[in-house]
Amino acid sequence: MTGGMAAPQWPRVIDRYVLCDPIAQGGMATVHLGRLLGSGGFSRVVAIKRLHDFLAIDPAFRDMFLEEARLASRIRHPNVVASVDVVALEREAFLIMEYVAGEPLSFFCRAAAAKGRGLPTDIAVHVVIETLRGLGAAHDARNEKGEPLGIVHRDVSPQNVMVGADGITRVMDFGVAKAVGRAQNTREGQIKGKISYMALEQVTGRGVTASSDVFSVAVVLWEALTGKRLFASDNDVEAMYNILEREIPAPSTIAPDVPRALDEVVLRGLARAPANRYP
Repeated sequence: MTGGMAAPQWPRVIDRYVLCDPIAQGGMATVHLGRLLGSGGFSRVVAIKRLHDFLAIDPAFRDMFLEEARLASRIRHPNVVASVDVVALEREAFLIMEYVAGEPLSFFCRAAAAKGRGLPTDIAVHVVIETLRGLGAAHDARNEKGEPLGIVHRDVSPQNVMVGADGITRVMDFGVAKAVGRAQNTREGQIKGKISYMALEQVTGRGVTASSDVFSVAVVLWEALTGKRLFASDNDVEAMYNILEREIPAPSTIAPDVPRALDEVVLRGLARAPANRYP
């Protein structure tokens, strides 16, 4: 009980969907297991992202949430979690997504790190290649007129890379993505995303491009290979300093099995100057 009101009970029917138990929670929304109910007894398991009540009544957050659905619907690729539908009620908002049986990459990285190692190199590389394919589809997405949308994810991290039980890796959560014409732009001085995975230009507010997502993916690969955190710290200020100033060791200095050629790929992705990265 909070505020004299009972917690909502599941399952619950909204529109043509059954909202079931929560399976994940973040700062803006809770993800529920759900089911699409169609005619003739048709049904399909889905994931339903439900904006937190206190945010759903805020027009700015509500618009941001609904724009995530609009953006994600423009990205059609096997390596991106598909958006299926959106339901907007008077005081609630729901994003209906493809349900992916699996775990985020962070789950596997933590399990490997607990044993004092990174992921096997071939697995880490395979997951990152598929992540890059999904992000490439986002970067290349266009509107109905064929005009580039200029989507940049801005929040690439192991938590937002879903490794499916079907062997396919998918990028998810475009909640803070930047795009041409998006109404909800970052306010001056406001940083969106997880700081320890941000490129220098994102931390300093100089503007982000597709190359900024490349940097974030390189951080993810570095950590997956080594079983260590690269820029993480106890507070955001120190994390920013690490991104700006910390010397970045080659993965093979920590994980000797990593090929030197892969060192070069990772370190180019981690170049602080965008022009020195892969575009």
